[in-house]
Amino acid sequence: MTRGGERLTVPPAEFTSYYGRPILKPPVWKRDIAGYLFTGGLAAGGALIGAGAQLTGRPDLRQVGRWTALGGVTASAYLLVHDLGRPARFHHMLRIAKLTSPMSVGTWILTVFGPLAGVAAVAEIAPRLPRHGVLGLARRLAPPVGDVAGLAAAATAPALATYTGVLLADTAVPSWHDAYPSLPFVFAGSALAAASGIGLIAAPASQTAPLRRLALAAATTEVLGGRQLERMGLTGEPYRRGRSGRLVKAGRVLLGVGAVAALFSRRSPVLSALSGAALVASSVATRFGVFEAGMASARDPKYTVVPQRERLDRREGRSPAEKGT
Repeated sequence: MTRGGERLTVPPAEFTSYYGRPILKPPVWKRDIAGYLFTGGLAAGGALIGAGAQLTGRPDLRQVGRWTALGGVTASAYLLVHDLGRPARFHHMLRIAKLTSPMSVGTWILTVFGPLAGVAAVAEIAPRLPRHGVLGLARRLAPPVGDVAGLAAAATAPALATYTGVLLADTAVPSWHDAYPSLPFVFAGSALAAASGIGLIAAPASQTAPLRRLALAAATTEVLGGRQLERMGLTGEPYRRGRSGRLVKAGRVLLGVGAVAALFSRRSPVLSALSGAALVASSVATRFGVFEAGMASARDPKYTVVPQRERLDRREGRSPAEKGT
């Protein structure tokens, strides 16, 4: 605006609410969903480790992986149903299959993965069954059936590990939406780190050599994806500051400690257990940090308004000096 040849600059308005209401309504999800993000990834990582151990002849590690997958998917289903409020709501989501809906696809992935992980895990008790009679028949049939189910669960696991990243990015929440290229990679690395941690704690050291390499690969994947989250600009700020930023940073530190310790834990059961605990804790911190970052960006109007204003300025070809005039 000009008056008598003099340019008057009006500072950009700061929006705090819309008639006393938030500009963007925060998701109604409770922290159950943050736990759901963690346990779903843990289940997926466990299935992949179990299948790898099956194919490489590591029975103890295979057992740990399969039971991790079953425990993770059971906890994941409970947390999801608890957040929904009524079990019937989960059932209602199975009445349709909508490929354009990450929630619908994720529900079906969870439904397919769960029984497969259950069959594979239950097959591990076959050696304890009697050798004769009906239970003897089950003793002979369970291992091959469990092997098929374990491989099938592993085939579904990558989708289970990453779809939650797609689900978050599909929302209007700024810090989740803008992170759509990175969140699946962060969640994939986090899933493998958590499951590797459980394996390092529970499996004998003689069978955990692949887990030490897997932990390093998981850490690399997650750190690279996490760096991209922080470089997003304004909407990456919640990943660097506040409670969510502290959780994300804690997750990165624990991940680094766990991965490095894993490389030197070959002959030390204590160091192996500490490494595993650090990897599991890093996954928990990362998932809760990402969840909190999204909620923080939904509550603060600047993460919605400022990027919108910048996009509008770019479309109109306005220079920074012209903004606010």
